[in-house]
Amino acid sequence: MTGSVGTDRRRTPRVLIDATAVPADRGGLGRYVEGLLGALHALGADLAVACQRADEQHFAKLAPGARVVPGPAALAHRASRLAWEQTGLPQVAERVAADVIHLPTYTIPTRPGRPTVVTIHDVTLFTEPERHDPLRTTYVKSATRTAARRATRLIAPSRATRDELVRVLGADPSHIDVAYHGVDHEVFHRPSEDEVKSVSDRLGLHGYPYVAYLGALEPRKNVPNLIRGWARACEHLPEPPALVLAGGGGWDDEVDAALATVPLGLRVVRPGYLPWAALPGFFGGALVVALPSRCEGFGLPVLEAMACGAPVLTTRRGPLPEVGGDAVAYTEPDPAGIAAALESLVVDPDRRRELATAAVTRSREFSWEESARAHLRSYERAVSQYAASR
Repeated sequence: MTGSVGTDRRRTPRVLIDATAVPADRGGLGRYVEGLLGALHALGADLAVACQRADEQHFAKLAPGARVVPGPAALAHRASRLAWEQTGLPQVAERVAADVIHLPTYTIPTRPGRPTVVTIHDVTLFTEPERHDPLRTTYVKSATRTAARRATRLIAPSRATRDELVRVLGADPSHIDVAYHGVDHEVFHRPSEDEVKSVSDRLGLHGYPYVAYLGALEPRKNVPNLIRGWARACEHLPEPPALVLAGGGGWDDEVDAALATVPLGLRVVRPGYLPWAALPGFFGGALVVALPSRCEGFGLPVLEAMACGAPVLTTRRGPLPEVGGDAVAYTEPDPAGIAAALESLVVDPDRRRELATAAVTRSREFSWEESARAHLRSYERAVSQYAASR
């Protein structure tokens, strides 16, 4: 298959994308793979996709013309998937005559038989291991080191992550490509009044103001300090906004302890997962979207909230300033800093409107098309680099 990227095979390698790690609830990895795959298809890239059986039709619709190869049913189990990746994925690559394999997470086959490109989303397991699930830390760190050493090329989603790969893992900077994530501006958009009302009613708020958070309850997301900072900011407000903690999963034991300190009269809503269709109304209907992470590889929820016209409060940690620029408000990650920054936004509608407008404008600088072009360049370099080393 050829397209707008040209017809010379040296410039348009056939790429096998390993989508078998995409979880059923999608999450950040799913949004990355799906956004990238759709944009690569639109650019006319020569694609094959390995995926779980349940996702075969989904990826076939997302990238018509791509060779979609479902793996065995056992891939739904993580251990089986990792084992299959070592032998099954290279066999799929041989069958589809792939020129390069793209692994969008931290694992890599020991003997892929062709050039590989691995996306390493962050190295916070190395820099802040206490903020991650200890049951996974040892394996993921080992796998990440292996990928950084053996992959033909690495993709980092930000300059900050690239620099950490070099500093922490000793990765060769000449073998790392930066490809920012994009945002689907059809999905993430300024919401209509009806979209805002629908979400507000779904949350049981019925027009009552709220501060929004979306993400896993993991220590690096800093949710306990968000709860404490929000409660402190609301102490003297005549109409304190509710705090909505949306999303699921995670293991931060401090969340419940922080919630137990919330004064009577303040309202916390925990709706769990929200469907994609509800996110524009959720983000765009909030007084403030607060995402005060301690560490990130990119910060996709920040970008998605910006695209929905939300005033966003985040931190200057890692790549978040690369995403937010001057279009978001910043805070230190401690409760006092969050409280001061949050209160200043809640009581200042002009500042919120200013940030909302700037956020939408800046979000348009990020697209999956540009991300796909950066990935294509990385694939091409990988093929050339691999050939030169033979």
